[in-house]
Amino acid sequence: MQKRTKIVVAAAVAAVIVGAGTFEVLTSSAASPCNGVDLGLPAHGTAVVANAHGASQVTARGLVAGAGSTVPALSKSRSESTQVYSPGHKIQVVAAENFWGSLISQLGGNLAHVVSIITDPNTDPHEYESNTTDSQEITSANYIIVNGVGYDTWASDEISADGETNQTVLNVGPLNGVHVTGNIVTGNPHMWYSPTYVNHTVAAMYTNLTTIAPGNTSTFQANYAILNASLAALYAQAGQIKHYHSGAVVASTESIFVYLANYTGLDLISPPEFMKAVAEGNDPPTQTVVTFQCQLESGKVAMLVYNEQTVTPITTNLKTIAVENNVTVVGVTETIQPPTDTFQQWMGAQFTYLQNALNATALGS
Repeated sequence: MQKRTKIVVAAAVAAVIVGAGTFEVLTSSAASPCNGVDLGLPAHGTAVVANAHGASQVTARGLVAGAGSTVPALSKSRSESTQVYSPGHKIQVVAAENFWGSLISQLGGNLAHVVSIITDPNTDPHEYESNTTDSQEITSANYIIVNGVGYDTWASDEISADGETNQTVLNVGPLNGVHVTGNIVTGNPHMWYSPTYVNHTVAAMYTNLTTIAPGNTSTFQANYAILNASLAALYAQAGQIKHYHSGAVVASTESIFVYLANYTGLDLISPPEFMKAVAEGNDPPTQTVVTFQCQLESGKVAMLVYNEQTVTPITTNLKTIAVENNVTVVGVTETIQPPTDTFQQWMGAQFTYLQNALNATALGS
């Protein structure tokens, strides 16, 4: 039996005690605490199905990764009046996060001045608090892009508070049919990890730019063609992962990986309640932590995807358990790292890490 160093199980499985970075398995008998635990392993095939968008959702695991079957209309200006744009000045764009900022920067080219607010690799975007500089940037912007779905509520609050109505605001969540209802997130906010949703969002950005500055449509159109070609090459790389590794059993410490796991056909078995709780900054239910440990110790998991920007004592210790059980760990990030990279460079590097990990596991088996 592999060494158990992280999770406390009293009696059968009664409680998990989280210390300052360490937990330990205790049992009252010689029986393994994993006996009788449903590991969620596939009996055959994969649990991934496609939805009407061509994106995917996990049904067997219970965590919805996509949303409705229709895409809402593009964002509108907050004013019914026509926005006035001076051709002699750059469009002032604010993106709440640098992954959307990189894409709009490529579309706008030298006709747009883009400020991305969250760029710090040491910042957990879920916990970001805006400041006076952010408020000033948002107030002076012609065009603002927010992720929505409870991910950057601070940005929506700033937009509401600035009093400026002659701005175009793109809220990516409603665009892709992912919503917050009554403060409850009804979809996964990490939409930049979904190739389908990225393409929807880029199309909306293009439409918004041509509406703001119609005289520069030909330039935006050329930039849009270049960006689409680059994204097609990027997602062909994801297609290679699906081609060679579809059905591989993987785990993730956070829901950030759900969209991409489904797009590439990987079977993500981590407890949905665990991933969602970590993403929202909450303690996951005790039983989900135990299940996660048992999954990593089962010898069936090919790879653990680890969010490097939402680290907790629980995720750190599960990462250690993965290493102890020869499960390859691949780190991913919430925002572009390093911040100087483009969206494609950053995401492409992460695809390469995933592909290399899966290749190594496949060769090892």
